[in-house]
Amino acid sequence: MFLATSCQFFETEKIESDTIYKEELKTIDWRKVDQYPVFAECDSIEDKTIQKSCFESALASHLCKTISDKHIVALKSIYGDTVQINFLVSKSGELSIEQMRMDSLVEKEFPKLQEWLSQSIDSITLIAPAYKRGIPVATKFTLPVVFRTKE
Repeated sequence: MFLATSCQFFETEKIESDTIYKEELKTIDWRKVDQYPVFAECDSIEDKTIQKSCFESALASHLCKTISDKHIVALKSIYGDTVQINFLVSKSGELSIEQMRMDSLVEKEFPKLQEWLSQSIDSITLIAPAYKRGIPVATKFTLPVVFRTKE
């Protein structure tokens, strides 16, 4: 018996590395990170959801402490006015305020609020930035800060 076969049946198709790279890029969700920026008190947390909550809580606590330490007195009552603060955490782990949106009443009652919060942010130390696939990446966050005056 004589069997004739072609070598084509044994060849494998070569896939270009550029093709693999482009396909991989399509599957990555660029709006999510693998690890959130880390404060020292959140360092041991590995669960992403808890890690994000810890980051946000630590940031909010720091800002609230800054505001309460100023012993601010408002002439008018403020109840539930929200200041939206957009933050940027750089690839090197530096935190900065990109934008702050506040109601005109809050701005009128607390004209130095933006300055105080900016100074407060400058004093915060992160131990690591966010990571995506093991690479440090810049991330943006929005944190609402609700103001209420005490009677």
